[in-house]
Amino acid sequence: MLVLAADQFAKNAAIAALPSERVVPIIGDFLQFYLVRNPGAAFSLGEGVTWVFTIALAVVACVIVYLGVRRVRSRLWAIVLGLLLGGVLGNLTDRLVREPGFPVGHVVDFISTPWMMPAIYNVADMFIVTMMISVAILVLFGLKLDGTRETKASRAAAESADGAVDAPADPGAR
Repeated sequence: MLVLAADQFAKNAAIAALPSERVVPIIGDFLQFYLVRNPGAAFSLGEGVTWVFTIALAVVACVIVYLGVRRVRSRLWAIVLGLLLGGVLGNLTDRLVREPGFPVGHVVDFISTPWMMPAIYNVADMFIVTMMISVAILVLFGLKLDGTRETKASRAAAESADGAVDAPADPGAR
Protein backbone atom coordinates (compact mmCIF):
# COMPACT_ATOMS: atom_id res chain seq x y z
CA MET A 1 0.00 0.00 0.00
CA LEU A 2 3.01 2.28 0.42
CA VAL A 3 3.60 2.31 -3.35
CA LEU A 4 -0.06 3.09 -4.01
CA ALA A 5 0.01 5.94 -1.46
CA ALA A 6 3.27 7.36 -2.83
CA ASP A 7 1.96 7.16 -6.39
CA GLN A 8 -1.32 8.91 -5.63
CA PHE A 9 0.40 11.54 -3.48
CA ALA A 10 2.89 12.30 -6.28
CA LYS A 11 0.12 12.48 -8.90
CA ASN A 12 -2.01 14.82 -6.77
CA ALA A 13 1.03 17.02 -6.06
CA ALA A 14 1.83 17.12 -9.79
CA ILE A 15 -1.73 18.13 -10.65
CA ALA A 16 -1.66 20.87 -8.02
CA ALA A 17 1.77 22.28 -8.87
CA LEU A 18 2.56 21.66 -12.54
CA PRO A 19 1.27 23.39 -15.64
CA SER A 20 -0.44 21.05 -18.05
CA GLU A 21 1.62 19.88 -21.05
CA ARG A 22 4.59 22.21 -20.51
CA VAL A 23 8.14 21.12 -19.77
CA VAL A 24 9.37 21.98 -16.29
CA PRO A 25 13.12 21.28 -16.12
CA ILE A 26 14.15 19.76 -12.80
CA ILE A 27 17.70 18.67 -13.65
CA GLY A 28 18.19 20.06 -17.16
CA ASP A 29 17.44 17.44 -19.81
CA PHE A 30 18.17 14.66 -17.32
CA LEU A 31 14.88 14.95 -15.42
CA GLN A 32 11.87 16.98 -16.43
CA PHE A 33 8.26 17.16 -15.33
CA TYR A 34 5.59 17.28 -18.02
CA LEU A 35 2.02 16.81 -16.81
CA VAL A 36 -0.29 14.84 -19.07
CA ARG A 37 -3.38 12.73 -18.61
CA ASN A 38 -2.96 9.51 -20.53
CA PRO A 39 -6.14 7.80 -21.77
CA GLY A 40 -4.21 4.88 -23.29
CA ALA A 41 -1.40 2.53 -22.42
CA ALA A 42 2.31 3.18 -22.90
CA PHE A 43 2.93 5.98 -25.40
CA SER A 44 -0.86 6.68 -25.34
CA LEU A 45 -1.57 3.59 -27.44
CA GLY A 46 -5.16 2.35 -27.39
CA GLU A 47 -6.82 5.62 -26.40
CA GLY A 48 -10.22 4.40 -27.59
CA VAL A 49 -10.24 1.26 -25.45
CA THR A 50 -9.32 2.60 -22.02
CA TRP A 51 -11.84 0.27 -20.37
CA VAL A 52 -9.81 -2.72 -21.62
CA PHE A 53 -6.79 -1.46 -19.64
CA THR A 54 -9.01 -1.14 -16.56
CA ILE A 55 -10.08 -4.77 -16.90
CA ALA A 56 -6.49 -5.90 -17.55
CA LEU A 57 -5.18 -4.03 -14.49
CA ALA A 58 -7.94 -5.52 -12.33
CA VAL A 59 -7.16 -9.05 -13.56
CA VAL A 60 -3.42 -8.57 -12.95
CA ALA A 61 -4.12 -7.26 -9.44
CA CYS A 62 -6.33 -10.30 -8.70
CA VAL A 63 -3.69 -12.72 -9.99
CA ILE A 64 -1.01 -11.09 -7.85
CA VAL A 65 -3.24 -11.27 -4.75
CA TYR A 66 -4.09 -14.92 -5.50
CA LEU A 67 -0.42 -15.83 -5.91
CA GLY A 68 0.48 -13.92 -2.77
CA VAL A 69 -2.14 -15.67 -0.68
CA ARG A 70 -2.02 -19.18 -2.13
CA ARG A 71 1.41 -19.82 -3.60
CA VAL A 72 4.10 -17.42 -2.41
CA ARG A 73 6.26 -18.66 0.46
CA SER A 74 9.39 -16.70 -0.41
CA ARG A 75 9.98 -13.35 1.27
CA LEU A 76 11.72 -12.05 -1.86
CA TRP A 77 8.81 -13.03 -4.11
CA ALA A 78 6.37 -11.48 -1.62
CA ILE A 79 8.26 -8.18 -1.70
CA VAL A 80 8.54 -8.10 -5.49
CA LEU A 81 4.89 -9.02 -6.05
CA GLY A 82 3.76 -6.60 -3.33
CA LEU A 83 5.61 -3.71 -4.97
CA LEU A 84 4.26 -4.74 -8.37
CA LEU A 85 0.74 -4.82 -6.92
CA GLY A 86 1.22 -1.30 -5.56
CA GLY A 87 2.15 -0.04 -9.02
CA VAL A 88 -0.75 -1.82 -10.69
CA LEU A 89 -3.18 -0.44 -8.10
CA GLY A 90 -1.79 3.07 -8.61
CA ASN A 91 -2.72 3.11 -12.28
CA LEU A 92 -5.94 1.15 -11.68
CA THR A 93 -7.01 3.81 -9.17
CA ASP A 94 -6.58 6.46 -11.86
CA ARG A 95 -8.68 4.41 -14.30
CA LEU A 96 -11.44 4.10 -11.71
CA VAL A 97 -11.61 7.56 -10.12
CA ARG A 98 -10.07 10.18 -12.40
CA GLU A 99 -11.74 12.11 -15.22
CA PRO A 100 -13.49 11.39 -17.48
CA GLY A 101 -14.84 8.81 -15.03
CA PHE A 102 -15.26 5.16 -14.13
CA PRO A 103 -13.81 2.93 -15.75
CA VAL A 104 -12.16 5.12 -18.38
CA GLY A 105 -10.21 7.55 -16.21
CA HIS A 106 -6.97 8.92 -17.56
CA VAL A 107 -3.70 8.01 -15.85
CA VAL A 108 -1.71 10.99 -14.61
CA ASP A 109 1.85 10.96 -15.99
CA PHE A 110 4.40 13.65 -15.22
CA ILE A 111 7.97 12.28 -15.09
CA SER A 112 10.11 12.64 -18.19
CA THR A 113 13.67 11.47 -18.77
CA PRO A 114 14.23 12.35 -22.42
CA TRP A 115 17.81 11.03 -22.42
CA MET A 116 16.58 7.55 -21.52
CA MET A 117 13.29 7.12 -23.36
CA PRO A 118 10.73 9.28 -25.08
CA ALA A 119 8.03 8.40 -22.53
CA ILE A 120 6.27 10.27 -19.77
CA TYR A 121 5.49 8.12 -16.78
CA ASN A 122 4.63 8.10 -13.08
CA VAL A 123 5.64 6.44 -9.81
CA ALA A 124 3.35 3.45 -10.44
CA ASP A 125 4.93 2.89 -13.85
CA MET A 126 8.42 2.88 -12.31
CA PHE A 127 7.41 0.14 -9.89
CA ILE A 128 5.62 -1.88 -12.57
CA VAL A 129 8.65 -1.84 -14.87
CA THR A 130 11.30 -2.46 -12.21
CA MET A 131 9.29 -5.22 -10.54
CA MET A 132 8.63 -6.97 -13.86
CA ILE A 133 12.38 -6.92 -14.44
CA SER A 134 12.78 -8.34 -10.93
CA VAL A 135 10.27 -11.10 -11.73
CA ALA A 136 12.26 -11.98 -14.85
CA ILE A 137 15.49 -12.11 -12.81
CA LEU A 138 13.92 -14.32 -10.14
CA VAL A 139 12.64 -16.69 -12.82
CA LEU A 140 16.02 -16.71 -14.62
CA PHE A 141 17.78 -17.57 -11.37
CA GLY A 142 15.29 -20.37 -10.75
CA LEU A 143 13.76 -19.04 -7.52
CA LYS A 144 10.31 -20.56 -7.21
CA LEU A 145 7.37 -18.89 -5.51
CA ASP A 146 7.76 -21.24 -2.55
CA GLY A 147 11.36 -20.11 -2.03
CA THR A 148 13.04 -23.24 -3.33
CA ARG A 149 15.57 -22.95 -6.09
CA GLU A 150 15.25 -24.83 -9.34
CA THR A 151 18.64 -26.20 -10.29
CA LYS A 152 19.80 -28.08 -13.34
CA ALA A 153 19.89 -31.25 -11.24
CA SER A 154 16.31 -30.80 -9.98
CA ARG A 155 15.14 -30.02 -13.50
CA ALA A 156 16.91 -33.12 -14.86
CA ALA A 157 15.45 -35.26 -12.07
CA ALA A 158 11.95 -33.99 -12.82
CA GLU A 159 12.41 -34.65 -16.53
CA SER A 160 13.75 -38.17 -15.92
CA ALA A 161 10.87 -38.89 -13.53
CA ASP A 162 8.44 -37.80 -16.22
CA GLY A 163 10.24 -40.01 -18.72
CA ALA A 164 10.25 -42.99 -16.34
CA VAL A 165 6.49 -42.81 -15.91
CA ASP A 166 5.91 -42.59 -19.65
CA ALA A 167 8.50 -45.20 -20.66
CA PRO A 168 7.30 -48.79 -21.11
CA ALA A 169 8.72 -51.36 -18.68
CA ASP A 170 11.80 -53.23 -19.96
CA PRO A 171 10.71 -56.86 -20.33
CA GLY A 172 14.36 -58.02 -20.25
CA ALA A 173 15.12 -56.43 -16.83
CA ARG A 174 15.09 -58.73 -13.78
